[in-house]
Amino acid sequence: MCKSLHLILIKMHVLEPKHTKLKTEEVEKLVKDLNISLIQLPKIKVTDTALPENSKVGEVIKIERINDEGKSMIYYRVVTV
Repeated sequence: MCKSLHLILIKMHVLEPKHTKLKTEEVEKLVKDLNISLIQLPKIKVTDTALPENSKVGEVIKIERINDEGKSMIYYRVVTV
């Protein structure tokens, strides 16, 4: 029970970057624009507590971080085992 509470608190932490699942159309556009395949994207484990609920292996996650200068930086990760 304490572990579940801990996971909830991490997801709500203000320093946690925003993680969003991409739709199929968005993934297709991303790989086309970057001229890559999904296996070339960096990985994120399906057990990562920052992932949106019900994330599945093979889905692409968009991570939005704010750098020291206040600029929004976007990163992409594919969910793996």
